[in-house]
Amino acid sequence: MSDNTPSLNRRRLLGATGAVGLAAGAGALGFPQTAQADNAQGDRRPVAKRGGVARTSLRFRNDGSFTILQFNDTQDTQLTDKRTLELITKAVRTERPDLVILVGDNINGTPATALEHKQAMNNVAATVEATGTPWLATFGNHDEDSTPKSGIDEAAMLAFYRQYRHNVNVDGARGITGTGNMYLPILAPRGRRSAYGIWLLDSGRYAPEKIAGQDFEGYPDWDWLRMDQVDWYYRLSQELEQDNRRVVPSSMFFHIALWEHRFMWFSSVDDRSAAAHQRAVAKHGITGERNEDECPGPFNSGMFNALLKRGETRSVSVGHDHINTYWGNYYGIQLGYGPGSGFGAYGLGGAQNHRLRGGRVFKLQMGSNGLAELDRTYPVYAKDLGIDITAGNQRIPAPLPFPRGVR
Repeated sequence: MSDNTPSLNRRRLLGATGAVGLAAGAGALGFPQTAQADNAQGDRRPVAKRGGVARTSLRFRNDGSFTILQFNDTQDTQLTDKRTLELITKAVRTERPDLVILVGDNINGTPATALEHKQAMNNVAATVEATGTPWLATFGNHDEDSTPKSGIDEAAMLAFYRQYRHNVNVDGARGITGTGNMYLPILAPRGRRSAYGIWLLDSGRYAPEKIAGQDFEGYPDWDWLRMDQVDWYYRLSQELEQDNRRVVPSSMFFHIALWEHRFMWFSSVDDRSAAAHQRAVAKHGITGERNEDECPGPFNSGMFNALLKRGETRSVSVGHDHINTYWGNYYGIQLGYGPGSGFGAYGLGGAQNHRLRGGRVFKLQMGSNGLAELDRTYPVYAKDLGIDITAGNQRIPAPLPFPRGVR
């Protein structure tokens, strides 16, 4: 996007596109082996530990590499656009990730029954599952839009996801805001020491109608990470440092952007000029596009301040704003977006509507100190995978079948 191009208003875009056609059977594509598992059966299913910490056998490959692939805003009905499923399949086949993360708005609010709700979830989950790749899911603002009709809330959705063989979610931390807040350690190629960590948080849905009798007219009315979640992260990060006898680097994923995402693009709180953005590009190394205003909550959660204080988190990646793809280094922590993945959700509009459909890749690499670092990150786009990006909807004719053991 050029600096003087006005950003699109997401409220004008919501509901502007529909979706969905048939996904190729991923199991027949010959996916390569992912990162090693400890036990002879290769079972990566997690065991819940205290405070939302998962204990799994996920570990770095023998060459010291580990790849994460993020999808977000697949956001569709029980008849998902076939190109969304094709994107997942082809991106996994091309990038060979060791972990896939679904970063919220995995379905939209269309499903009217419990079965349709599960079918919409399954279309995406079963497509990831068929690749044999371990995967995680968190929630966005739209995942519960169907709940009043279907009766399936986030807790039930998390339980549904956990039925899949390759899913590595745990129940999450108890007694704090949100569903499935968790930490996933990734082990070094050998031994039992953690080399990197993944934080997965539920950033909520919408702001309440009023606080202290005051509404949010004129303010962003999305949700925000609550202080008990920030406190949980901070305290658990300290405990993990004590357990590991060192600070273990990590990356964090949740759906709704921080205020710092908005500040970074202009390197300013108030100056939103082209000159301010050019200053930001030089200062923060920003790449990618910004085609709509960021949509954080009305309050700054304080999470970024907590991350700075702890000094372990290397990146924070979000979704929510489908047509923003930018990435940069904001005072030592990389911030940015995964491009919107779902062909059934709003996009750029017109003939360019699907141009930015894609995912985001994270390449981790072990160092000589027994810890890993985020080596690089980059988007992968449907258009570069040979997927049809012409405007319009290509619905699958029927929902995908549930895998064995999932109901």
